[in-house]
Amino acid sequence: MRELSGSQDGFGGDLRFGETGAGAGLRGADKICATIAEKSMPGAGSKTWRAFLSAAAGEDGKQVDAIDRIGEGPWYDRLGRLVASNKDELIGERPSGADDAIADDLPNEDGVPNQQPDPSQPKVDNHDTLTGSNQQGRLSGPTATCNDWTSASGDRSSGKPRLGHSWPRNFGGGGGDFNMAHWMSAHDAAGCSPSVNLVDAGGPQQGATGVGSGGGYGGIYCFALTP
Repeated sequence: MRELSGSQDGFGGDLRFGETGAGAGLRGADKICATIAEKSMPGAGSKTWRAFLSAAAGEDGKQVDAIDRIGEGPWYDRLGRLVASNKDELIGERPSGADDAIADDLPNEDGVPNQQPDPSQPKVDNHDTLTGSNQQGRLSGPTATCNDWTSASGDRSSGKPRLGHSWPRNFGGGGGDFNMAHWMSAHDAAGCSPSVNLVDAGGPQQGATGVGSGGGYGGIYCFALTP
């Protein structure tokens, strides 16, 4: 799902969306999910939405893992196609239970392929999606969340947020701390500042500090707790 912002460069790593206090980044991200769902399908915003984001500290000061925020499933896309029946199907390189039409290109809030949201236009390079999570959907590390989704700073103090790929950047998997096909944990972004890059440039350019500099705009995954 896309970010909603008055800035052409998006929110960067600051997802508070008007929220304040402990846990503001997660609450704001949930509000973003509900707001965009309502724009796509009036009435859908009244559901309880959760952004698939981990954080070092939530409202109670304790670690928050994305996989624990989203309910037990099943989950469907905007057009009613199955994404996963349960968490076991979610935790994999690609959701194992997903409809074949969307497994390798998780759709946006309108059910449109994320890689080519406008079928009349060429494909765009928008695969990077903020999660702050490892391949089990749990906090990737203390510097992986842009200060728990409250910072849009490009300096090193905000860390480098962990990203997943809404569609595989390649199908070869990866090694070490990289897996270019993994939907929830592929690699780290260049930084937390707002940025949009939809043209394939082979990865972030030297000196880049933005959430979208490797291919995207700092999008987030959104799940409703009820189908």
